[in-house]
Amino acid sequence: MKVFLALSRLIDALNERVGRVIGWLVLVAVLVSAGNATVRYSLNLSSNAWLEIQWYLFSAVFLLGAGYTLKKNEHVRIDVVAGRLSHRGQAWIDIIGGLLFLMPMAVLIMVLSWPMFMQSYIGHEISSDAGGLLRWPVKLLIPVGFALLVLQGISEIIKRAAFLLGALPDDPAEKQQEQR
Repeated sequence: MKVFLALSRLIDALNERVGRVIGWLVLVAVLVSAGNATVRYSLNLSSNAWLEIQWYLFSAVFLLGAGYTLKKNEHVRIDVVAGRLSHRGQAWIDIIGGLLFLMPMAVLIMVLSWPMFMQSYIGHEISSDAGGLLRWPVKLLIPVGFALLVLQGISEIIKRAAFLLGALPDDPAEKQQEQR
């Protein structure tokens, strides 16, 4: 179990670093949006590239931040049932949900999005809009983002299993709630 917990800590550290960098992308997106709007309305100039950069930044925040969001236990939950269970019951729900829903969905999207990225990269796909950007960078965000989510899903399953086996004294989900 110590090896698995060490792996979990590595995954957590990776997603923590990615999440902190992604947080700055929100500021960049706001600045790009504000600058684009200012130039468009004050100078009557516009560029599809700037609009696409905004879209790319939003995509990066959303996709690359998913693993970080799961790590922080900030994802959408339906606590109608789980909220009434003990910490052990909640840990079981997290494990079962992770194994039956999160992992298959995330792995499937990661695997299916890779050929789409490769086709775009090899074909040098460019936006059809005038002045548009290359498409492959934003398409790469999909498999990378879901890979980070898969890794964090593995980490969360390890932590919940360790809690159930008594290798972690506190419920990992409860600790995450307290850290907010």
